[in-house]
Amino acid sequence: MKIAAILSASLCLAAALLAQSGYDRSNLDTSCKPCDDFWRYANGGWLDRNSIPARYPSWGTMQVMRDGNRERLRAILEAASANKAAKPGSNEKRIGDLYAGCMDTARIDSLGAAPIQPLLDRVAAIASVRDLAAVLVEFHRSGAASPVGLMSMQDLKNSKEVIAAVMAGGISLPDRDYYLKDDARSKLLRDEFVKHVARMLVLAGGKPDAAAAGARAILDLETAQARVMMTNVQRRDPYARYHRMDFAALSALTPDFDWKPVFRNVNVPESTAINVAEPDVLKQFNSQLKAAPLDTWRVWLRWRVASAAAPRLSKPFFDENFSFTAIMTGVKEQEPRWQTCADAVDRSLGDALGQAFVEKHYPPEAGKRMNELVENLRVTLREELAGAAWLEESTRANAVKKLNAFIPKIGYPRRWRDYSAVKIDSKSYLESVRSASLAARAHQIAKIGKPVDRNDWGMTPPTVNAYYSPLLNEIAFPAGILQPPMFDVRADDAMNYGAIGAVIGHEMGHGFDDQGSKFDAEGNLKDWWTGGDRKKFEARAACVIDEFNALDVGDGLRHNGKLVVGEALGDLGGLTLAFKAWQRSLGGKPAPVIDGFTGEQRFFLAFARVWGAQYRAEAVRLQLNTNPHPLPRFRAIGTLQNVPAFHKAFDCKAGDAMVRPPDKQCKLW
Repeated sequence: MKIAAILSASLCLAAALLAQSGYDRSNLDTSCKPCDDFWRYANGGWLDRNSIPARYPSWGTMQVMRDGNRERLRAILEAASANKAAKPGSNEKRIGDLYAGCMDTARIDSLGAAPIQPLLDRVAAIASVRDLAAVLVEFHRSGAASPVGLMSMQDLKNSKEVIAAVMAGGISLPDRDYYLKDDARSKLLRDEFVKHVARMLVLAGGKPDAAAAGARAILDLETAQARVMMTNVQRRDPYARYHRMDFAALSALTPDFDWKPVFRNVNVPESTAINVAEPDVLKQFNSQLKAAPLDTWRVWLRWRVASAAAPRLSKPFFDENFSFTAIMTGVKEQEPRWQTCADAVDRSLGDALGQAFVEKHYPPEAGKRMNELVENLRVTLREELAGAAWLEESTRANAVKKLNAFIPKIGYPRRWRDYSAVKIDSKSYLESVRSASLAARAHQIAKIGKPVDRNDWGMTPPTVNAYYSPLLNEIAFPAGILQPPMFDVRADDAMNYGAIGAVIGHEMGHGFDDQGSKFDAEGNLKDWWTGGDRKKFEARAACVIDEFNALDVGDGLRHNGKLVVGEALGDLGGLTLAFKAWQRSLGGKPAPVIDGFTGEQRFFLAFARVWGAQYRAEAVRLQLNTNPHPLPRFRAIGTLQNVPAFHKAFDCKAGDAMVRPPDKQCKLW
């Protein structure tokens, strides 16, 4: 069917059948041709009616879904906080009291800096390098502030083993490059950062002149740390982040810092294996222990204590924390307090709040339908691998083995976390959050030396997102993302496959992207490709890198193709896979025309609608600098430019903006 005929279809028919397809034609911008800018065509009407709210850096489909979930959480939390009969020690009591404590801004404001004063006093008492080391050990255990941190991780080359990991954490800005770039925007942000730090130090009890000098010293200290850190592109290589060693080798990296009390305080034996992601960072940390003046370390620790606690302190701290967030992201006003508090409970008591969310807002049929979609996409990807003529037989067999082994997690954990060790007091908000944080840290550290627990999730149930874990070889879809327009059990299959189906394919595809392809079926970092096939894969990835390097984002900005290649490959492979899986689901029958659109057109409209979002200029720069995900607009455009089925569905021709030249179209399988 020609697009002109489709666009002239009866609006009455569209209205009558809207519930069947789940697509609202008013979202379209019909003044924009689909083959010129499909993202704008699919979303322009909605974008024109929905400017970015002042409290957000961006606004679109995902944010609307998140806001809807936060409204649902608000109802749960307000009911819990008002329930005076809630049983002491129950999850309802915990989430209600934490929410009530967060909402009690009068009490929080009356306390000022008092909740962090004991930590500030401990920092002020540092009189020697030995004292400094002792404070770093104490703060490491509590999570108050530390330039390096100990946690647990699956061993990258033996995924069944949980070992210790030492990670870098000594910078405050979003990425190392914010300290090192010389462009005008970076210099401006560093200047604003120094002013922000100085103001925060004054709030923590410092004198203005000393605070200004201290803020400059903090920038210098963190810049020295940033210089030896890996770039965000270098960190994409898991081999570059794998340096397994014993306790003696760890100690040799930092001869002036004693790791024994760190391990002892969290009950980790010195005999455990350790991965140090960035050894150069530890060497630099050791050098700074000796070279940086104690005054610099004291002021850095005061800053980190105040900054970490600021979102949970009195209004002057909270407002100052927001002021720098506004500079970084372009937001114009603070969120309503209830949103801040709903997020705080979700972060601190995610399983307790998530269990209540699932009971109220996650129908069992959603899980059943999702599992059907996942298995259809798995079958389809297996067929794609079997038909990938560029793969040698051994590589293909290993790829199929990995596909067969991956585990889908849908909705929520099947065993909820026990929060009995968490002490929540509605009159002590910061201390309540600290108790939850300490319990989460203890839960994480306790995994070392134990069998891998596949029950744990990396996201809470209300989260609007999904993920793939290469070490577990699993995909996870929290209940929060399984709602319209991403997923609707009542909607047309074309819409569900184009939206959540493409996301399922995306997450499955991460098992075969530039990072995931380096892990085998059991989650081990292992080269299971033949040398020739690996080179062919890298050539296909290079096509995507080149495409995103060239896409014009505006204002002379570009994506870093090497940073976004994994997500871009996931989008391209996932959409292609979902389209073929949807076609399989038709059983050879043609899809009906609904709302004036063919099934193929509804599929691609659903995909583009997922990425219907607009960003503030500051948020665009932040995402380009730090985020491995392309900007939403270009996740739609950059993907669809490579998809012949899309071109056919909307009658796009060679030379149209949405069609890359055939010799430059990227393809994975």
